[in-house]
Amino acid sequence: MQLEQERRDVCLTARAIAQHPGTAPGEAGTVSVRSGDLVVVTPHGVPLDQIQPIDCPVMSLDDRMLEGRRDPAAETTLHMAVHRHAAEQGREALAVVNAFTADTVAVSSVFPELPPIHHRAAGLGGAVSVTPYMPYGTGDIADQAVKALKGRDAALLANHGGLALGRGLEQALANFRLLDWLCAAYLRARQVGEPRVLSEDELAEARQRDTHGWAGPDPFL
Repeated sequence: MQLEQERRDVCLTARAIAQHPGTAPGEAGTVSVRSGDLVVVTPHGVPLDQIQPIDCPVMSLDDRMLEGRRDPAAETTLHMAVHRHAAEQGREALAVVNAFTADTVAVSSVFPELPPIHHRAAGLGGAVSVTPYMPYGTGDIADQAVKALKGRDAALLANHGGLALGRGLEQALANFRLLDWLCAAYLRARQVGEPRVLSEDELAEARQRDTHGWAGPDPFL
């Protein structure tokens, strides 16, 4: 079986999404990871918590299915577009998680972007763009997602949910969970007033502090 470990890791990530609070039941998203010129993606028609490694299709970057017991998920078009763009940019490895949680759907249905109201947003690149609405599984939504991810590790797909990238599946899942938390925090803040949005300078300072320990840059250097 090709890319056996990657297929197992995709299944574990899919189960983690299914267990994430607020996630829609059933096929609540899509997971993929690239290894060289090959991509493993979750299959169509199987709930995320029931996927087996043998179910997961192995795809080439030119969209050919090479192995797998089931057809690729509907959002494979989106994932493959992101992987091809990453490969063209020279990123050695990439994992993609997209899922439908109540908070990512809510924000993507109302706002044009998710403003950075917490310093952790700096880890995703700052403000998170919301794409125009497009039917899922189409080339149009794939193109819009690639544009929204420019300089970012997350995007929101209008009336659809969230998308996050990472060097591997663990980081992609962590970034998606951060995106979902930031959506929840923003929705809660909007209930009590107009949230204060961090400036680019404040986000840059947060990124700088992230490279140091608890005390920040060493004052004696």
